Amino acid sequence: MDMQFFMDLMTSYGPIAIFTIVLLEYLNLPGFPAGVIMPLAGIWAARGGLNFFLTMIITVAAGLLGSILLYGLGRLGGDFFLKKYYKRFPKQQEMIESKIQYLQEKGCIGIFISKLIPMVRTLISIPAGIMRMNFANYCISSALGIFLWNLAFVGAGYVLGDAVFTIFS
Repeated sequence: MDMQFFMDLMTSYGPIAIFTIVLLEYLNLPGFPAGVIMPLAGIWAARGGLNFFLTMIITVAAGLLGSILLYGLGRLGGDFFLKKYYKRFPKQQEMIESKIQYLQEKGCIGIFISKLIPMVRTLISIPAGIMRMNFANYCISSALGIFLWNLAFVGAGYVLGDAVFTIFS
C-alpha cells in the first residue's frame, strides 16, 4: 500500500476512511504507519476535503477507540495471554513486567508519555488493561497523548502539504 492508495480511500470514502484507517493504525496492525496516514489526513483537510478540526476529532476518536479495544484485550485476556507468552519467551518476562511496573508507578503520566512514543503508544494499552488501570483515568490520559501525537502529524500534513513526506520519510 502506498500513499496514493490512502489518498484514494480518503477521496472516495471521506471521514469514514480516515476513521477506519486511523483505527487500524492504533490497533497496531501492519501496513498502517502513522507517518503516512496522519499527514495524509492533514493534506486532505488542507485541500478542502474536510475541516481541520473535524479531522482532528475523527483521528482522536479513532485513536481512542483503538486504544480502548487494546485496553479491553489486556483486561479480559491479558493474564492468560501473558502466561502463554512467558512460557514461549521466558527471557522477555522481566522486560514486560518492568513495563507493567512502570505503569503502576507512573499511572496516568506513564500512559500520556507512552502515547507520544512510536510503537509503545499502541502497545501500552494492553499492560494498562492487564493491571486494571482506572478506565476513566486511562481514557483521559490516552486522549491527551493521542491528541498531541495526531496534532503533530495531521498538523504537519495540513501546514506543509505534500512536502511533509520529505520530512517524515
